[in-house]
Amino acid sequence: MRNLVNKLETPMTGLDAAVWKSRLIQLTQELGSYRALGKNHFATFIQQTPTLLVTFETVQGIRALSSTAQPFGFDMVRARNWSHLCIISNGDTWFRDPAIYAYFDELIDEGFFDEFQRVLFYGAGPCGYAAAAYSVASPGSTVVVVQPQATLDARLAEWDPRFPEMRRTSFRDRFGYAPDMLDAAQQAFVLYDPREEYDAMHAALFARSNVTRLRLPFMGAALQTQLMDMEILYPLLTLAGLGKLDARSFYRMYRARRDNVNYLRNLMGHLDKIERPYLNMLLCRNVITRKNAPKFRRRLDQLEKAAEDGEFDFPADAQSAAQ
Repeated sequence: MRNLVNKLETPMTGLDAAVWKSRLIQLTQELGSYRALGKNHFATFIQQTPTLLVTFETVQGIRALSSTAQPFGFDMVRARNWSHLCIISNGDTWFRDPAIYAYFDELIDEGFFDEFQRVLFYGAGPCGYAAAAYSVASPGSTVVVVQPQATLDARLAEWDPRFPEMRRTSFRDRFGYAPDMLDAAQQAFVLYDPREEYDAMHAALFARSNVTRLRLPFMGAALQTQLMDMEILYPLLTLAGLGKLDARSFYRMYRARRDNVNYLRNLMGHLDKIERPYLNMLLCRNVITRKNAPKFRRRLDQLEKAAEDGEFDFPADAQSAAQ
């Protein structure tokens, strides 16, 4: 175990893409196995304890988001000694590739997932779509997906204009419609910001009896990054891997948003937009009492001056409290 941790702690930053991939292949072959999956995909596997984390990631995401330029799941291998299967794409492909279908067929035929006591699938965005879609390969698994698309099939999602480059890609064949693929999961969790219109519309398509949709309003369009910034993504996955994640435990962790600058700024902007200056004053005061926040200080000064000038009513109890 110590030798494995030491090897996984060796950073892979600062390498060009070809060298980085070669180093990753070498590392995973030393600790487990590597498998090429056509032109744009490959898989790495590290076997440890009977809990398996399956992540879907992109080369670009790994190199940009990880401080060690290693797959996201490696952190769980280090911290929890979990086994880890990582399916990696070069770019956003939504993992729609016959080579990947064949690979999961092979895993199913070999009884690969049956070797583990718990299996957890995870992904975000296009990778979240894939995590949900391929989870059908392991009935009884737990699935955590962040901002997933349900499908990009124009017959079902013609209202989503964001990914025109994928319009010729088939989402009608195998592992196609992600919400249906979750029917075999023991439980699934879909995280999304209901104020992001297209994300919310996709999340609605995941409504199932075994799916818990977790709303994160005012967190914006980069939820995975914000979850990492709040340091709750790993605890969330840990609870999911232990079979202890539910809405209550999640929202208890999600109280960390009160210190998340992105959330607070979005909330302040929303209160300005709906013209709730008094509530915005309360928000700004709360923030500046807890942290150094010049933007909130400036906005509070503006709001207090506007109140003094009679531009909006300032409740008497609030006036006395402010003096």
